[in-house]
Amino acid sequence: MIPLSFAQRRLWFIQQLEGPSATYNIPVSLRLTGAVDRDALAAALRDVLARHEVLRTTFRVEDGEPHQHIHEMGDLDWALQTVELPDAATPADLAGAVAGVFGHTFDLSIELPLRAWLFSAGPDEHALALLVHHIASDGYSKRPLAQDLSTAYAARCAGEDPVWEPLPVQYADYALWQRELLGDSADPDSVGSRQVAFWRETLADAPEELALPFDHPRPPVPSHQGLSAPFSVPADVHARLRDLARAEGVTTFMALQAVLAMTLSKLGAGTDIPVGTAVAGRTDVALRDLVGFFVNTLVLRTDLSGDPTFREVLNRVRETSLAAMANQDVPFEKLVEELAPARSLARHPLFQVMLSVDHATQAQVDLGAVRAGSLADVATDDVTANLKKIAKFDLEIAVDEHVDAEGAPSGLHGSVIVAADLFEQDTATQLAERLARALTALVTAPATRLSAVDVLTETERDLILHQWNATTTDDEAALVPDLFEAHAQLTPEAVAAVFEGTELTYAELDTRANRLAHHLLDLGVSSESVVGLCLPRGLDMLVGILAVWKAGGAYVPLDPEHPEERLSYILRDSGARAVVSTRDAAEGAAARLGVEHVVWLDDPATLTGLDHMPAVAPSRHTTPANLAYVIYTSGSTGRPKGVGVGHGALANLVSVF
Repeated sequence: MIPLSFAQRRLWFIQQLEGPSATYNIPVSLRLTGAVDRDALAAALRDVLARHEVLRTTFRVEDGEPHQHIHEMGDLDWALQTVELPDAATPADLAGAVAGVFGHTFDLSIELPLRAWLFSAGPDEHALALLVHHIASDGYSKRPLAQDLSTAYAARCAGEDPVWEPLPVQYADYALWQRELLGDSADPDSVGSRQVAFWRETLADAPEELALPFDHPRPPVPSHQGLSAPFSVPADVHARLRDLARAEGVTTFMALQAVLAMTLSKLGAGTDIPVGTAVAGRTDVALRDLVGFFVNTLVLRTDLSGDPTFREVLNRVRETSLAAMANQDVPFEKLVEELAPARSLARHPLFQVMLSVDHATQAQVDLGAVRAGSLADVATDDVTANLKKIAKFDLEIAVDEHVDAEGAPSGLHGSVIVAADLFEQDTATQLAERLARALTALVTAPATRLSAVDVLTETERDLILHQWNATTTDDEAALVPDLFEAHAQLTPEAVAAVFEGTELTYAELDTRANRLAHHLLDLGVSSESVVGLCLPRGLDMLVGILAVWKAGGAYVPLDPEHPEERLSYILRDSGARAVVSTRDAAEGAAARLGVEHVVWLDDPATLTGLDHMPAVAPSRHTTPANLAYVIYTSGSTGRPKGVGVGHGALANLVSVF
């Protein structure tokens, strides 16, 4: 039996875990203008299938282990599917039809990982759609796939079999060779053991999850739905980037990695930024013309500690990237298995941000007199958005580097793809704009330190510094005791509070607070007096707070479950001479706190006395500058410290509710 490669095994496992989905589909589409020889195209696709065994492989399980099952061409009924659209169909209709099939889900146990459709809208307007599962292909595979299809189509149009150089190996050979290359994991001198040791040291204590500016909490299981925003940098900035990269001995990718890390750090990600990137994985020339899943993923960790300049970050990135490339043979899947990071279905292991940089020269399909072009140019916006809706990571930045006919930089163009579970569309757009803005600034002034990188627009800066702080008002906010009394007069019979099945209307709460306030006044409470409230959560606490305010004083809450030493200290420090409590509040703790007056709300004599107090509010002259309450800290670093809050501050707080 032929084992799966490590990368294939991971995708196979994901499908077993999540079920079939379109997350790992690789779509390829072409607009074909001219008279397509359908028989020749169908035969050419079968020729490609015959040439690359991985495209005619299914993945079966025996004894609990998956293996590759390669089908002989004679046993297959695979064919190009042709779909006729009405003659009135437009190129945009063709693009929409193609988008509709790209959501196909492969059952890899019984279905070949390649499907093909030819949509036609008249004799000279067509669209070719190829859908390959990632388990059998990768981005680089588009090149040999395009070359072989072009060769085979030309031959079939001429009535001949295609003639091409035999492939030296097949993907199954690679799957076996990969294990041989890595060697025995028990041997510390094997390639696999040495490279795993490198990565173990390199990724030690790396953040498990990067803090990004999420709009939504992370769900337990991702939907893999994505949102996309365009990323673009003009030719002059691209030229400065290339010149700086050459001067510092780094690649364009390394420079963009440094920019990305500094941008994310300024958005709250910290100073340790792990980013994933894909490498071709075709380290042997024999794999160059082979279709298959060879790409490997590296984790590149950027150290931004010490407030470095952009130039310093470039040097750090160069060193870490070169070391990573020298240890790229161990598959990412094997690395995750060996390092055993905290696993979660909710996020990607080891990194959640992906960066890829490619040259804009795409694989070209040559179908002779039939002109092959892009469907993106004719697709409607909704179709384009649908084709970009897959998100494998929290954040993915894909950049194409464009050059003109003379090879001079002509701009960077790409997209920022975010997980729709975590981000809104506006945030994706903002991330793309911030990245482009930071890139422009840093290549213009490479001596800029991390602390000086500015990711805000002038509008955003004005909003934060001025508009959000324009809180001056001509009207003084009404004080909370006054607001309560006004509402009690307006809706006296409305329920004001409910606790454990007992209700108090506004009128009842107001009356009880008024009577207790008169009693407190008789005990000497006045403006700026502090009264302790040693009460559990409940209606009595509300009555106590309002009563203290109506008497002109300020309250200090005392948790009856806290140590009596703490409570006594708070009373002494605040100058409180009276405490309102109940006998069952920590079994009468208030009696042992050394305070001059204790008002027992559950004492029959007290209740009788309160019943004879006036039901109307006492007169008071509370101002915004008067104290409303005092809150004490835990005292974990020493003595508890009291913080006084005035009625004016409390009124401002309540005014925004």
